Amino acid sequence: MSNEYSPDLVTLVDEDNVEHNFEILDTIEFDGKEYYALYPVFDNAEDRLSDSGEYYIMEALDSEEGWELSEVDDDDLIDKLAAIFEERFEENYGE
Repeated sequence: MSNEYSPDLVTLVDEDNVEHNFEILDTIEFDGKEYYALYPVFDNAEDRLSDSGEYYIMEALDSEEGWELSEVDDDDLIDKLAAIFEERFEENYGE
C-alpha cells in the first residue's frame, strides 16, 4: 500500500493565453452551482516562499468543450464561499 499523496491539479489559461497550474483544494455546491478552491502551483521555490498564500475561488460553468472555470466577481458571494471553504479546510487540515 502506498501512502503517496498526489494532488489534483488543473491548468487554466488566462486572457493572455498564459497557462497557470493550480491545485484543487476543495469543491462545494452552493445555490445549485459548483465552486472550486484553487491554490497556485509554483515551479520555483522562491516564488512559493514569496506567495501571499491566498487561494482562488472559481465557478464551474458548462461550455462547448464540457466545462470551464470562471472567476467569481460578486464580493458578497466570495465572502460566503470563503467562509464555507475555510470551515472545511479547518475540519480537514486543522489550523
